Amino acid sequence: MNGAEKLLETLVASGVEVCFSNPGTSEMQLVSAIGNNDGMRPVLCLFEGVVTGAADGYGRMADKPAATLLHVGSGFSNSMANLHNARRAHTPLVNIVGDHATYHLKYDAPLTSDVPAHAAICSDWVKVSESADDLAQSGALAVQASMEGSGKIATLIAPANHAWEEAAKNTQPRPPSKPAHAGENDIAAAVKALSNGKPTAILLGGRALREQSLSMAGRIARATGARVLSETFAARMQRGAGRFKPERLQYFSEHVTQQLAGLEQLILVGTQAPVSFFAYPGKPGWLVPDGCEVLQLASTDQDVHAALAAVSDHLGADEEAEKAPAAPAFPPPSDSLTPVAIGQTLTLLMPDNAIVADEANTCGLGIYPVTENAPPHDWLMLTGGAIGLGLPLALGASIACPDRKVIALQADGSAMYTVQALWTMARENTDVTVVIMNNRSYAILNIELARVGAGLPTPKTLSMLDLSRPDIDWVAIAEGMGVPATRATNAEEFHQQFADAMEGEGPCLIEAMVIQQS
Repeated sequence: MNGAEKLLETLVASGVEVCFSNPGTSEMQLVSAIGNNDGMRPVLCLFEGVVTGAADGYGRMADKPAATLLHVGSGFSNSMANLHNARRAHTPLVNIVGDHATYHLKYDAPLTSDVPAHAAICSDWVKVSESADDLAQSGALAVQASMEGSGKIATLIAPANHAWEEAAKNTQPRPPSKPAHAGENDIAAAVKALSNGKPTAILLGGRALREQSLSMAGRIARATGARVLSETFAARMQRGAGRFKPERLQYFSEHVTQQLAGLEQLILVGTQAPVSFFAYPGKPGWLVPDGCEVLQLASTDQDVHAALAAVSDHLGADEEAEKAPAAPAFPPPSDSLTPVAIGQTLTLLMPDNAIVADEANTCGLGIYPVTENAPPHDWLMLTGGAIGLGLPLALGASIACPDRKVIALQADGSAMYTVQALWTMARENTDVTVVIMNNRSYAILNIELARVGAGLPTPKTLSMLDLSRPDIDWVAIAEGMGVPATRATNAEEFHQQFADAMEGEGPCLIEAMVIQQS
């Protein structure tokens, strides 16, 4: 076997089953090895940002890594925005990046670049293989590294000659270590804070937003009167009817300041203290109230559920958490197609156990609260703020969970960043319903323009945030990539089209001509 074949054998033995790929010449041995290994499913993507965004969605839902196959430094660079999001989501992910043969680097060929330097920007673990034999061993280390804590980005750089040269050594998978437990002193401090009667909130993030941990936090809240908050952009929140409902931390800094006013203690579980997304003139960046004590019960990489369970036991919090009731029956929405109307349709029609990939941006602010009593579902968010994640995220989630309906709530502007994901959805026949929120504007940037105090906008200023002239035809784009599509101009049309999508199978797209509410 050559080095590429040994690497694929090792990845499969380590539990890696899917490779999202956009390969080049340096990866041809790896392409051939994937083609000859029955244990690895290749998923071709037409842009590297789709590759890594899909691997992020897969890892969030599978709780194990997919592999990516990327081409030298320039290809890796194209993938970096969604690797940033994946790193912020603490997603397990293994990048395999081909590079020039070791002896060819000295010639400084046109695609030569410092691949390790590129990789270091958005990876937690980086290694260049040292030989054909080392390539497989490094693959085992990469998978192990990706599964450390709650998830890491591991990048293995494979010189082309290491892929084609013969490899003799056999490599065994390397099991990851178990997440570390929270310290006894941190548990004791949290118990003490929750028992002293001061206004207290528990802020949850990461894996603390899974159903069992949410339920444990709800028990603590019921026993102590503490508030339970969720971070603003969660990698994966399990929500809906029958689950404990935390209070989502607001996005705009002034709203967070109001939301947290009066708190004297803030306990962090799987997340960091709240800060403003950006700096604004005359507004605070640190959003914890003055005088509020911040305690960390468990970091993102620690066993957050065990920490919450330990606190619950110490407090004797035996009473079940209050759970969100199912939404009462109500008539389908009518008239204008607003974000609230879309949320109402989702509440009425989404099936149990659906997965929602949310990059609706400004429209999402109206959809999210309306769906809190929808059937139980998983909600995936834009963790790192780098737009262009939503479509690939939905694609990867559907590959990980082919038996579950995936709904992509997608803003029109950011959809254009990774529109190529539609082609892969069609090719792989994924059960994804894409809802494009078409307001023909970078609406969030219009809001931010006013908030940063950049002066009175001129027509030229506003033209840089406008997505008309020409209008983007999402039905035509989707159909051109093999995805059936419809357009909804009012709430009744959207409700019927969404109902049809939930009854059908395979990918489809609804272009929702939304009216943004002020």
